[in-house]
Amino acid sequence: MSNTKEYNSSGPGKKGTIFGLPFDRANASTVLVPVPWDVTTSYQSGTANGPKAILDASPQIDLQLFGRKEAPWKNGIFMDVIPEKILKASKELRELVEPYMKALEDGADGSHYQEVIDKVNMSSLSLNAIVMKAAKELIDAGKMVGIVGGDHSVSYGFLEALSTKYNEFGVLQIDAHMDLRKAYEGFTHSHASSMYNAIQLPSVVKLVQVGIRDFSEEELHLASMSEKVETFFDMELMENRFTGGHWHTMAKDIISRLPHFVYVSFDIDGLNPHLCTGTGTPVPGGLEYNEAIYLLNMIVKSGRRVIGFDLCEVAPKEGDKEWNANVGARVLYNLCSVAMDH
Repeated sequence: MSNTKEYNSSGPGKKGTIFGLPFDRANASTVLVPVPWDVTTSYQSGTANGPKAILDASPQIDLQLFGRKEAPWKNGIFMDVIPEKILKASKELRELVEPYMKALEDGADGSHYQEVIDKVNMSSLSLNAIVMKAAKELIDAGKMVGIVGGDHSVSYGFLEALSTKYNEFGVLQIDAHMDLRKAYEGFTHSHASSMYNAIQLPSVVKLVQVGIRDFSEEELHLASMSEKVETFFDMELMENRFTGGHWHTMAKDIISRLPHFVYVSFDIDGLNPHLCTGTGTPVPGGLEYNEAIYLLNMIVKSGRRVIGFDLCEVAPKEGDKEWNANVGARVLYNLCSVAMDH
């Protein structure tokens, strides 16, 4: 590992490296895999630009965290090169998809776009295979891995890779949406189907959803019928608050539903949208930043172990002066922190 004593963490971070850190792939304990993909986002696109925006914004954040004796950066964090080939494919497919989505919004059945749907589904399978291979190589090398999206579909290959090492683990999903639609709009790996696909994996024994406030009848039915799924709706949490409940008690209850090994799937739209105005599908309500970080820290305090994580749906927005990326970078650093505590 790089000599951390020679690195001045109080100085300006170096542009072009995650959090301005001096590590490389070999000497970092945590490796972040950027996946710039947002082919199926159904409201506003741009999350494919999230990894680059987070990377650019990350060196300006300070590296000490409240309540931690040792700063997480000292364990080594590195972000792989953003794959231009994936970004290019995402943009090209997005251009093909947009007329189909517009047709659906205009009330057409979209049946004559089947060739486009098939092409996206095949490309998504290829992407999953790429992510799985990259993640498995890192896991086998003893690295902690985090995925930086991109839309929420990009984490599936990583979950497949984790399934080769862990027979059973749970998923803590922070999100505005349930993402339990089966093949939404015909796309097998739609961003709105990410958790539906996740719970099909036998190794995923529990899905705990937090902050949910937008959902369909189909999703509500699936969640009510599945023993794997437990949902903490945003309004349910707020009603608890309104009647005198405390976030500590609620967070403790949420974490108690998870098994020992935990994968954290953090869709940035799980936060109040004033923190993430540029995300693909913002929804009023949601967690405040410190509530989310407190919940993440509760995983560690409970004795559970984070085995991997993703941060998805961060999108830069014109004129926001890096606000979305700033928030995303801070969430990402905290995810790295809780993943190191094992």
